[in-house]
Amino acid sequence: MSDEAEMMPGDLVGDEEDSRPELPAADFDFLVYSLRLQAELNLGLLPFEDNQEPDFELGRHNIDLLAMLQEKTRGNLTPREQKDLDDSVADLRFRFVHAMQAASSK
Repeated sequence: MSDEAEMMPGDLVGDEEDSRPELPAADFDFLVYSLRLQAELNLGLLPFEDNQEPDFELGRHNIDLLAMLQEKTRGNLTPREQKDLDDSVADLRFRFVHAMQAASSK
């Protein structure tokens, strides 16, 4: 590994450190949020640069990742974590169908 790759976040100097907002905690909630956000972006449900066309295959892949996470973690989450994950998967599946229908009617 190079010395640059081994640097820790606190090792940054000058403007580099000030240019990025503080990263959120690397926790389960953020993982679910990240995958959900990626799915929404790929389905064209959130505004994106240059009116990018939806990528339904990639959006479906992100939904499938959340569903796999849902299956593999069942019984090991807090009630709130389980509800958030279950709600995310159900909502994204519903929105996926609607996005596909909207795209096919254009």
